[in-house]
Amino acid sequence: MTGNVQQGRSLTTPGAALKELRTQRAWTLGQISDRTGIPVSTLSKFENGKAELTTDRLLSISVALGVNIADLFGTPSYEYQGAGRRSITRSGEGNVVKSTYGDYCYHAQDLLEKLVSPIIAEIRAKSVEEFGEFHRHRGEEYVLVLEGELALYSDTYSVVHLKKGESIYFDSGMGHAYVAAGKGPCRILLICAGTDVLRMIEGRREVTEPKP
Repeated sequence: MTGNVQQGRSLTTPGAALKELRTQRAWTLGQISDRTGIPVSTLSKFENGKAELTTDRLLSISVALGVNIADLFGTPSYEYQGAGRRSITRSGEGNVVKSTYGDYCYHAQDLLEKLVSPIIAEIRAKSVEEFGEFHRHRGEEYVLVLEGELALYSDTYSVVHLKKGESIYFDSGMGHAYVAAGKGPCRILLICAGTDVLRMIEGRREVTEPKP
């Protein structure tokens, strides 16, 4: 997926956010590469705005850094404020990551270090081949079909067909792919929860430097 980001708010770019988060931890690009499997050259181009990354790779980076994927679209220096926060995403707002098989619109982007990442996605892929490599990352996902019909493929179960109003909750460490099964548009609500983020927010672990 080509991570072509359209910003509805004045936020930093994902590449700049990665560089700031990495610098704060005194990590090298090599250390990020070891944790994500993304080549150093690709990470370098991404930080400098010369390359884009798939949603799956952005999720891998967020897990490696111990942050929510939304932090890659916001101000990384934000400190968690606890209870009382809220965020309203109006129509036409949010950050849209475009791809050949769908558009992912990230909501509540002004709240960083959230427990979950809410996403409205328009799925265009009509086959697994068109979708490409399965997504796979640590955490859990909830999918609710808002419009049309979705075919959810995985490397563990047989394909599941979901129609408007139907949903599924699954372990996102399982390889998965989203395919539009009906003739019309397929629109879904996607909520991603990362287990590393949950532990960090709840104070059950400290962010440590990666092993050499």
